Amino acid sequence: MYSIEIKDLKKNFGDFTAVDSINLQVKEGELFGLLGPNGAGKTTTLSMLSTILFSSSGTALVNGFDINKERIKVRKSIGIVFQDPSLDDELTAKENLDFHGRLYGMNKKLREEKITEVLSLVELTDKASLKVRAFSGGMKRRLEIARGLMHHPKILFLDEPTIGLDPQTRRNIWDYIQNLNKKEKITIILTTHYMEEADYLCDRIAIMDNGKIIDLDTSQNLKAKIGGDIITLHTSDPKKMEEILKNHSFISKATLVNDELKLDVKEGDKILPQIIKIANENGIEVKSVDLHKPTLEDVFIHLTGRKIREEEVSGKDRLKTSMRQMGWRRR
Repeated sequence: MYSIEIKDLKKNFGDFTAVDSINLQVKEGELFGLLGPNGAGKTTTLSMLSTILFSSSGTALVNGFDINKERIKVRKSIGIVFQDPSLDDELTAKENLDFHGRLYGMNKKLREEKITEVLSLVELTDKASLKVRAFSGGMKRRLEIARGLMHHPKILFLDEPTIGLDPQTRRNIWDYIQNLNKKEKITIILTTHYMEEADYLCDRIAIMDNGKIIDLDTSQNLKAKIGGDIITLHTSDPKKMEEILKNHSFISKATLVNDELKLDVKEGDKILPQIIKIANENGIEVKSVDLHKPTLEDVFIHLTGRKIREEEVSGKDRLKTSMRQMGWRRR
């Protein structure tokens, strides 16, 4: 059974295509990731699936409900944690949750039961009467997750759930998300541009770029598609080194990313001495070298020829510019 079924889903903002006819199925109980740079279309996809935005074309079913024709039913069956903070700092943790429950028509008895349950789930029971303005960033994120669970949704959308958090807090949030998925058997869809986050959490990952899904699989299988090892070279003449190496049969692929030369190879420990020898024979200084097994960062470079973080700012700016042209403003 599938919690989400997407067919040819598309979203345009004027001449800018934010999501470009994607197709996707997410299984019940799956912890599914949308990985890609800002501007790739991840948040826009979530916004359509959660009925914040209408699609320009295509269809999607969320818990069996059409996102354009059955919007109220979709909203009742999902929870969402937005990328930007959305708690009321002047209310207590309990009051924030109570207000959310009232919006969903929950009676007083049910609200009180769920508040106790979700606060316990995110380990904030002792902070129930504390105003949110006194919370740390990690505590606020946990409270937002608790709020998203108040009405017992079948699917929880998490949009960049750990952005802006320090590494230790981020890891703690990962553990909460993972335990929630296992304990509550809830389907979780999260967007992220953190490679390690997708790698650690997700059962499957869809890599998005320029509004398209360019690959989809488990993290292990995505990395296995590259196979072998990755050699990263910093040299005195990276362009010349690329031209020389890409014609050698022991190099599966050579990609120049800024001043870094990324080489996909088999048995990197055996190949590396040959590469150093070739550089010396051509008068090229090798300043540094790194040999490692493929990561999701390497997968993205392999697919696009660039790093994810190179596109974070420019991608977001392109989307904002297109929205301004359409007269769109955040409310």
